[in-house]
Amino acid sequence: MKGEQKMNKNWRKFGLLAVLTLFVTVLAACGGGDESANGSTDGDEITFKVSHVVQESHVWHQIAEKFDEELQALSDGKMSLDIYSASQLGSEQDMVQQLETGSIDFGFLTNAYMSTREESLNSWFMPFLFSDLEEAIELRDSEEAQEMLEGLESQGLVGLDFAFAGNRHILSADGFIESPEDLSGLKMRIIGSPAVQMFWEESPAGPTAMPLSEVYTSLQTGVIDGMDIDLDALVTEKYYENAEYLTLTNHATFPTAIVMSQQVYDGLSEEDQEIVTTALETAVDWGLEEAVAREESNLQELEEQGVQVQEIDGSEFEEITQTVREDFAGRNELIESFIETAEE
Repeated sequence: MKGEQKMNKNWRKFGLLAVLTLFVTVLAACGGGDESANGSTDGDEITFKVSHVVQESHVWHQIAEKFDEELQALSDGKMSLDIYSASQLGSEQDMVQQLETGSIDFGFLTNAYMSTREESLNSWFMPFLFSDLEEAIELRDSEEAQEMLEGLESQGLVGLDFAFAGNRHILSADGFIESPEDLSGLKMRIIGSPAVQMFWEESPAGPTAMPLSEVYTSLQTGVIDGMDIDLDALVTEKYYENAEYLTLTNHATFPTAIVMSQQVYDGLSEEDQEIVTTALETAVDWGLEEAVAREESNLQELEEQGVQVQEIDGSEFEEITQTVREDFAGRNELIESFIETAEE
């Protein structure tokens, strides 16, 4: 009996030792390297994921590439970016969900989509508020713009900055748009933003929201007659191949809200957070100069491609402009303040 008890006791010791050994092995496997922001392990290196919806030739993609360069330089190679262009990781709704969980680290999200989630971002789409892109860029550092970015915290996002693709104009297959009457009966592709939607609904056009991926063939087949577009997207997506009349309206600007996953940001040291924000600011500063330069070069390229161009001052749209501005200013104090600052 005593021998049997001794044997059982030895087996219990052996079993405990085996469990402890397995536990230590698992811990060693999990701790084999410092975890990067997107979950991979590679020593002290961090490889972030950034996603956006535009082509690689677009200025936003080039800002992301500049951001990567600055990150690597400031971190002595510790930090870098993997850039996923043209919605490779899903729609913008998908991207936001992945940012919330930390499976994507950074997003260049269109203000069009984000204005459906944060009302104050409709400020940028107040009609005829900026006569050119430079005027829009001046508001990037305004108190109102910073409050807009801070408002994204409730969605698990750190709003870092705004970059721009250019101002919005009207491309049409059947002539210039000099007044609202010229839009009568036309099916116009628009971006899915509440302020933009209202602007076009107040016009006699038939507004249609659709993703960029469907626009080229829709113009080609006559599903739509024209569109609300910035010059950079017009050139990079080659929509001018199916519609040759470009009315330069400057009726709105087109930012991207550059955001970071709050979960990922909070997991960085203060030093690394500083590297990220400094690198991005430098990249956006560069990108804004590039965007302004592209306004001229894109217009020149379009004219060389045979696009007919005409500029208007927007005075014929005054009634629609005031209706939209007053409506949004009345429902959101930040939008009201933004309009006032822009008009100073």
